[in-house]
Amino acid sequence: MSVSTADLYDERGEELQSVATQFLLFGGRTAFSGPVRTVRCFEDNVVLKSVLSTQGDGAVLVVDGAGSLNRALMGDMIAELAVDNGWAGVIINGAVRDRAALAQLPLGVKALGSNPRKSVKDGAGEKDVPVRFDGVDFRPGATVYCDEDGILVER
Repeated sequence: MSVSTADLYDERGEELQSVATQFLLFGGRTAFSGPVRTVRCFEDNVVLKSVLSTQGDGAVLVVDGAGSLNRALMGDMIAELAVDNGWAGVIINGAVRDRAALAQLPLGVKALGSNPRKSVKDGAGEKDVPVRFDGVDFRPGATVYCDEDGILVER
């Protein structure tokens, strides 16, 4: 991404939604953008892993984990799958783990925090559905932009 989110917002204004929640950066890429793919899950990362195991083609996976920090939805092994499959980044409304390893990967990762406790593996969740958190809608196919200043997504 060559344009900062602040400059992009100045240029496009209300065409873009801005996420007010202060997501933290965990990946080795601090700026990333791409078409939205989505997963909705709660403390269970089976669907998330399944999606990141497919070709990403520069997409950004937006994961609505309902803001839970009780269990990590992604760690270094799943993030490496994302890198190997060409994903630009992952935004998790929830927790990650393996922070030091994530920081070394060429992947954009934003999440609410970290927790070493791994997720459950029941397979509950949905993919490629509209998700909403912090009053912002993420529709599959819309473009999302992320950097140190925040997250913007097309309306």
